[in-house]
Amino acid sequence: MLSECSSFLKGVMLGSTVFALITVLGHVRLGRKNGMHHHKHHHLQAPKKEVLKISEAERLELSNTFRVYCIILASTQNRHLLAAVKETWIKHCDKAEFFSSQPVQEFESIAVNASDSWLLMKKACLYALNKNKDQYNWFFIAYPNTFAVIENLKYFLLRKDPSQPFYLGHTERFMSLEYVTMEGGIVFSIESMKRLIRLITKSRNCPKERKGFWNMHEELLLAFCLSNEGVFAENAEDEEGKNLFNTKTITMFIKEAITDYPNNVIEGFCSDMVITFSRLTPDQMHVMMYGVYRLRAFGHTFNDVLSFLPPNGSDND
Repeated sequence: MLSECSSFLKGVMLGSTVFALITVLGHVRLGRKNGMHHHKHHHLQAPKKEVLKISEAERLELSNTFRVYCIILASTQNRHLLAAVKETWIKHCDKAEFFSSQPVQEFESIAVNASDSWLLMKKACLYALNKNKDQYNWFFIAYPNTFAVIENLKYFLLRKDPSQPFYLGHTERFMSLEYVTMEGGIVFSIESMKRLIRLITKSRNCPKERKGFWNMHEELLLAFCLSNEGVFAENAEDEEGKNLFNTKTITMFIKEAITDYPNNVIEGFCSDMVITFSRLTPDQMHVMMYGVYRLRAFGHTFNDVLSFLPPNGSDND
């Protein structure tokens, strides 16, 4: 009897140790490492600039068919950020909606019954796809402290097929699992969104709640779920290999550029085709909006022949 009791206690202690280790690891983010990848595309690059030399008919078709639905995961604690987002970059989405666990009336947020960020993300995606069906072929999901240049996102996606199952942004690695960080924003193709909804509603291969064994960041749970449907995380880069979805603050970028490229800080700062910046304050949102969409250097012209405009009636800048 004593032996059985001892064995039982050892089992409990071992199980508790393993559980504690998994829980701790679930809250640790590891940077991207070199390793083997089991799918063809790991680093997705922007199209070559020659892609801009397209016919007028194709250009018009692309402008009309490229439709991005923006999902902002909100809370009552970040009203100032929500106000900045509403006044700035989301005007350039084809459609944008705030989702929150409690109503944020001044921003017309869609309230869903969610006790944590994982449930909020799942229910926001479910609502977005079910309500809009096939009106949009790309879905962009972000926190309120993210600033996105939607035109650059559309340019990056120009030669990507939304009927293919992939999702992209800034990738990192947790043990053997590669995932896209929420801090930089996440882009889903319509096919990856459909597979996610199928997992959420019908599969046992996707945790319903973030607790116990699954007490991890929502981006890790998302990667685990999607991997069961053959949807993998892809890192978005420009032609020089620079990340387009950024998880660092602007201050961190400037400090790194000064340290690493003291003789060419501007070139070393980040990609010219950057899609997102993260962890911005409301004031920084407005400054970024001014710099991206309003400031022009006299005598310096851009020769972009391709433009992406939101639908008629949008008050985009």
